[in-house]
Amino acid sequence: MHNTWNSATIEFAKRLVACKSITPNDAGCQDIIAAELEQLGFKITRMPFGETSNLWATHGSGNPHLMLAGHTDVVPPGDETHWQSDPFIPTIRDNRFYGRGIADMKGGLAAMIIAAKEFIQTNPNHPGTISFLITSDEEGPAHDGTKRVVEQLIKEKVKVDWCMVGEPTSQVKLCDTLKHGARGSITGTVTFKGKQGHVGYPHKAKNPIHAVANCIHNIAHLSWDEATPEFPASSLQITNLQSGVGAENVIPETLYCQFNVRFTPHVAAEKIKTDIEKVLHDQPLPYDLSWRQGGKPFLSEKGILTAAACEVIEQFTGNRPAFTNQGGTSDARFIIDLGCEVFQIGLISETIHAVNENVACEDLDKLTKIYFEILQKLFK
Repeated sequence: MHNTWNSATIEFAKRLVACKSITPNDAGCQDIIAAELEQLGFKITRMPFGETSNLWATHGSGNPHLMLAGHTDVVPPGDETHWQSDPFIPTIRDNRFYGRGIADMKGGLAAMIIAAKEFIQTNPNHPGTISFLITSDEEGPAHDGTKRVVEQLIKEKVKVDWCMVGEPTSQVKLCDTLKHGARGSITGTVTFKGKQGHVGYPHKAKNPIHAVANCIHNIAHLSWDEATPEFPASSLQITNLQSGVGAENVIPETLYCQFNVRFTPHVAAEKIKTDIEKVLHDQPLPYDLSWRQGGKPFLSEKGILTAAACEVIEQFTGNRPAFTNQGGTSDARFIIDLGCEVFQIGLISETIHAVNENVACEDLDKLTKIYFEILQKLFK
């Protein structure tokens, strides 16, 4: 099978994947992107916050305003000996593009940039505004990335009508699934305090594992709502459970438990916290509890952008996309604060964050055409 793919999108994606941009290090990706956009006449604004690189670029003026959003940072590759090729040397093998970040989401970024380039070259005097919001802090804490840029745009009273986030939302076939919302995220961390002792004298100790086993079970089985067409039900998962001193004959003093709740817009965060705290209150040990609020849940209304995308996707694939909001969060949860219609549309997610991350070369080129045609419909 041939491995000669040299489309503009694939060549641009190669340049991005070759940058070892492990979050929050941009590693030069945004310099490459800025240079490409400047040649097209985009006005480039750098918005660094802390260790995070952010790029805001605009072409044209006024409304309608379409924002194209994404991130240049990637997760670590893990044990590189398990990769069939170097994760930061873009490799095409059997008509597939291999490299860390090609699916999540440098391939989507490359497709967006080349689509915008071809659109502007075809329509140099297009109406309205096309913008890019690109961060290097999506895979990390997400404190100094899109969140901070959106706050600045709101201060400057920038009006955005539509936003496409190029995250990998497709499941089996390209663009078979779009996301126009997301569940929120809350992480709870609790440390239970027992009394250390010798396993031969359990009456002199207080084993926290035994004492709170039922409590942890009850927390894990809390429920708040049921699945809807827009969202899977809110759910809690125990993500970390640690105890012991490493010796088989010592009853531990403490038990550390961490859990994460993914919740829908139908449930208030405070309700979740209150229900969990009630279960904790009914167990026998003293404890320390802390909360970390992650993303808030949201659901974007379907409007002109969604209609245009569905029409184009059906034209290219023969099928209308399904809408689902399961899975992880994205920066769309911050962008929604601009009051715009927003959804995620991108490559197949099967290998994201995995060893040998890859996408079909054909999908990179097809996604570019889909983005281009959406631009044509919105700015006709």
